Amino acid sequence: MFAAATKNFVKQVGDGGRLVPVPSLSEADKYQPLSLVIKKRKCLLSKKSRFASTPFTLKDILQGEKEISAGVSSYQLLNYEDKSDVSLNGRRGNQIMNDVGFDVAGSDSVAFKASFGIVTKHEVEVPTLLKELTTRKINFDHCLVHQSRKSRMEILCVVMESIRTTRQCSLTVHTGMRGETMRFHIIEDQNYKGRDKAIVFPAHTTIAFSVFELYIHLDGNFELCVTPISKGGFEKEKSGSSSLTKLRRLKTNLFHRNKRVVDIIANSDAYLEDIFTDYYEKAASMTDLSTSYLREGSHIRINLLNNNIPKGPCVLCGMGSSKRETVYGCLECSFNGQKYVRLHAVPCFDLWHKRVK
Repeated sequence: MFAAATKNFVKQVGDGGRLVPVPSLSEADKYQPLSLVIKKRKCLLSKKSRFASTPFTLKDILQGEKEISAGVSSYQLLNYEDKSDVSLNGRRGNQIMNDVGFDVAGSDSVAFKASFGIVTKHEVEVPTLLKELTTRKINFDHCLVHQSRKSRMEILCVVMESIRTTRQCSLTVHTGMRGETMRFHIIEDQNYKGRDKAIVFPAHTTIAFSVFELYIHLDGNFELCVTPISKGGFEKEKSGSSSLTKLRRLKTNLFHRNKRVVDIIANSDAYLEDIFTDYYEKAASMTDLSTSYLREGSHIRINLLNNNIPKGPCVLCGMGSSKRETVYGCLECSFNGQKYVRLHAVPCFDLWHKRVK
């Protein structure tokens, strides 16, 4: 009920889209000027940003113990009395049924009566606050800052204005079937066509608020986003340092998770160096793969297909499961019980026989 009434109030009052309805009566006291709230960014499942209250104020997340001296000005905004008859059909009807807070089964319409009376607007003196905050920095060790910084979907905001009631107020909801008239007063046993529900809440209850987002720099300085196009959040680290940090983190994780993998990676450079050194030292022997005079001692490089031996992977480098299958090898060497060994002509043949020696 309360959420439905505050949404309707904001819709009628407007304020350029910056005004936000208070979602819950139990949290109304947490949306006071200079209070901190968390704005949750839009996602695929939600087309609108959502706000969540916190138990902290702006002063709590700043370095030092100095209080914020910027004042709060107050003035009467309007006298608000609202009566509306809303259909429960469609998407909006489903939302209203959730906001009403009680069973509306069998009804096709809801009549609201919100009697807020005179409401007042309380807003922070922005020029004074901006001047005061030029020498202040954010405390990154504060739990709220630390947790918000880790989340990419949350933005810290400061409540800059709130709208409050000045007297005890009442909300009345009547559900029933559409007819000639909708009754706004509570009818008890005589009301056989519908159901009524009413709540009363105290004076000085916040019903709407507006915020400025915070943009926080890496050095702790911050800005209030005073224009609608300004976006808050945390300054991102430079891509170079960020990549280096991620690389170091990956290296550490690899070392702790699988030391064997790290050892293989560390030794692979020496292995590749050995291969390429031999490649250039034996450049002459690699120019003609069809000759039979290329020897390592008494061993001869031959084409295994000429000896009815099929292609297969090289026993030294392991490559050859598809296009890199080798047709070359040596009949003087044996491997795994076979009286021959498959070896790539360049450069595995020479490396194999170096190790045999």
